[in-house]
Amino acid sequence: MTDTSATPPQTPDSAGPWAIPVRRPLPGDDRQRGGTSFPRKVWNLLVAIKDGLALLFLLLFFVGLFALLSGRPNASLPVSKGALVVELDGVLSEQPAEVDPFAAVSGGDRMKEYRTRDVVRAIETAAKDDRVSAVVLDLDRFVGGGQVSLAEVGAAVDKVRAAKKPVLAFATAYTTDSYQLAAHASEIWTDSIGGVAVAGPGGSRLYYKGLMDRLGITANIYRVGTFKSAVEPYLRSDQSPEAKEANLAYASVLWDTWLAEVKKARPQAKLDAVLATPAAVVKAANNDLSKASLDSGLVDKIGGRLAFGERVAEIAGAPDDSQPWIYNAIPLKNWVAANPPEAKGAAIAVVPVVGTIVDGKARPGSAGGDTIAEHILEAASDDGVKAIVLRVDSPGGSVLASEQIRQALLVAKAKKLPIVVSMANVAASGGYWVSTPADRIFAEPETITGSIGVFGILPSFDKTLAKIGVTTDGIRTTPLSGQPDILGGVNEEFNQLAQAGVEDVYARFTGLVAKSRKQPIEKIEAIAEGRVWAGGTARQIGLVDQFGGLPDALAAAAKLAKVDGAFHGQYFEEEQSEWSKMLAAWTGAEQDETALAPRGWFGIAAMNRTLAERRLVQDMQMLTSSGSVQAACLDCRAYLPPVPAGSTEAKGLIGMLAFLLK
Repeated sequence: MTDTSATPPQTPDSAGPWAIPVRRPLPGDDRQRGGTSFPRKVWNLLVAIKDGLALLFLLLFFVGLFALLSGRPNASLPVSKGALVVELDGVLSEQPAEVDPFAAVSGGDRMKEYRTRDVVRAIETAAKDDRVSAVVLDLDRFVGGGQVSLAEVGAAVDKVRAAKKPVLAFATAYTTDSYQLAAHASEIWTDSIGGVAVAGPGGSRLYYKGLMDRLGITANIYRVGTFKSAVEPYLRSDQSPEAKEANLAYASVLWDTWLAEVKKARPQAKLDAVLATPAAVVKAANNDLSKASLDSGLVDKIGGRLAFGERVAEIAGAPDDSQPWIYNAIPLKNWVAANPPEAKGAAIAVVPVVGTIVDGKARPGSAGGDTIAEHILEAASDDGVKAIVLRVDSPGGSVLASEQIRQALLVAKAKKLPIVVSMANVAASGGYWVSTPADRIFAEPETITGSIGVFGILPSFDKTLAKIGVTTDGIRTTPLSGQPDILGGVNEEFNQLAQAGVEDVYARFTGLVAKSRKQPIEKIEAIAEGRVWAGGTARQIGLVDQFGGLPDALAAAAKLAKVDGAFHGQYFEEEQSEWSKMLAAWTGAEQDETALAPRGWFGIAAMNRTLAERRLVQDMQMLTSSGSVQAACLDCRAYLPPVPAGSTEAKGLIGMLAFLLK
């Protein structure tokens, strides 16, 4: 046995020739006390985090840049021959909202939006271009759009038909909006498990008076206008006779216009019989809706997507004979990029006012008072601009923001620039307020306008708190001390003051309309009261000068500006930033939007449920966060593109309750 106790301990110097040199600790060295000091550890951690984040963002930037550049259509690339595919997986919109770059990770449920003017230009140019042998309307996931926008696209399709080019439409199931487009096609296809079911305008809305009474919530409403039905859900348990009369009047006009357009586009369809007794028509076809649609002349062919593809390939050709259902296709986005709008002659500024009018700045899809006013003033300061066309597609909103936009238009008028308003689907309440400086107002028979009335909402919860044993008390030095007191109750002094303010705004509103329309105030008061009018009736009563779309408004503006020769529209509007586009492309937000579009009857039913939930949330938001006197037409929202809620809104029952308790 070896005695190890006598073996002297080895040092680094005596460990042999292969020993690893070891640094001798110096007196006071931190390593001698067991490792790096705490401040140095924190510093090293921060440096590592900084380096990691820098590498991560650099990686995200280049990956996103690659995705953006590879996904963006390039106008310099040649466009192949074939069928132009107008695949509308979402909704038509005057001004698509900015894509949320983080929608894919945050659970946002935005629907993909297609700019109406891009779709119209693409179809119109296809009518004259020999590279396009046919146009395909892929409406399988089309949710809808405003009736004016749909009519504009339909008119563009008619130009393709007039050029002797076939237009083929396909959808599993057609609804009121999708069939308005499909009716203009030369050949309509539907799947054997689909068909056509047209519902028409109308439906129910929620009324909260009973619930609010049960919860003890007091809705302090300040309004002017017998027909200002926006606040009725908080005051009544049902629709007032006046509101029902007004809503039925303009809905009937829109329906008659829809019927006239569809019957003209497709005279062979037995539309009246189908609309009168839809259940009987389907029963006669052995409960087969697709066959009932075929027998009634609503569609031409029953077949799936593969059969439809083979039919298009017969016209446009197929790149591979082994796959005859794949035809030579020209994607819509590539065709739009390859056919930009012409910019010949004098510039006529086009300033869109799209969405709810709100205070401050806003991104595309919402009309911020500051944002729109800046665009108007920018156009007015541009020496190349000869006139301004305000393109309005808005149900109104904040009175202050509407007035801010009007004041900017007055600055432009002071510079001798003609102002023309072009109304799209909706130009009501605040949407009409901003139209009052116009030298001329254009609208379509399907336009919803008027709603000249104002309101304010302020809920109080004193009775709600009393139900759970909570009371309030305090002192006052004036009748308005602590008012409006949403916890202790709003007093009569404040109510009278608020109502006076709303009445003053209403008097200003009607006065502006009377002055701009050159009518006596008594006549305007008779057609105001918050009543909504269809464009045809609005023209008869003097709220609109003439029928026509944006091209007509541009021509009128050029004429008022005494422009000789060519002219073009120059848009002054917010655009989505390249950075947001890059992030949206990298996160997959754009692809997720497409996936959200419904397909078939069950998908459409699910989407209707989603839209009903959004209406509920919007109503609650109006009750709790209107924030200012409103010139808004909430009923008019039903005639705007049905875009589902964004990720910033409360979702579901729990989200709504959380929002209410916020």
